[in-house]
Order: sequence, then C-alpha cells, then structure tokens
Amino acid sequence: MATTQVETVTTGADKAKVGAAIALVVAALAAFYLLSKQGQLAQWGALIAFLVAAVAVFFTSEPGKQFVAFGRDAWKEVRKVVWPTRKEAIQMTAYVFGFVVVMALFLWFTDKTLEWVFYDLILGWKK
Repeated sequence: MATTQVETVTTGADKAKVGAAIALVVAALAAFYLLSKQGQLAQWGALIAFLVAAVAVFFTSEPGKQFVAFGRDAWKEVRKVVWPTRKEAIQMTAYVFGFVVVMALFLWFTDKTLEWVFYDLILGWKK
C-alpha cells in the first residue's frame, strides 16, 4: 500500500507551543524543588500539574499531532505482526542455545589447539 507523505511547515505558533511545553517542563522541575518545604503533596501536585499542562500544550502543536499519528501507525504495524507460537519460540530458542554450545566448544578446541602448537611445539614450554 503506497502512502503519500505530506510535509508540513512548522509555523511560528507551533514553535511557540513547543517552547511553551519545554518551559512548562522546566517550571514543573523548578516548582518541585522550590516547594520542598510545603510538603510532598504540594511538590508532587505541582509537578504533575505542570507536566500535564506541558503534554497538553505539546499535543496541540503540529509536532505533537505528528507524534500521535506516528504512534497510531506504529500500533497498526504491531497488530500486523505474526507472532510465533509457543512451540516455535521454544524451538528457535533451542536452536540458538545449541548453536552457542557448538560455537563455544569450537572456540575452546581452537584455543587449546593453538596453545598446544605455540607453547609446546614451537616454543617448547612444557606445563
């Protein structure tokens, strides 16, 4: 299925919304630390309120809308994936495990052979 990509121009208003969202995140962190003497309820309440406002402002901007559209498209693609059955997953895991064991034995044998060739035959160092 061919989809056409539409390029959108980010307007000044969108840039201002993204800037406001960033400012709200900074304000959330500042409020959290500045309200430390007011108690945890005030700290966490301010943090959550500012972060919710930042998310709301961001999602009204064009980049936020594109992010939501991307998330929807990604979820559609995830639903198209054909996941393996339990039997197939166990079989593939066994194949990988078997390959790792075979490779480990091969590398061990190669290492011991080279050690024997270099130290015993060439250099004459006996253990």
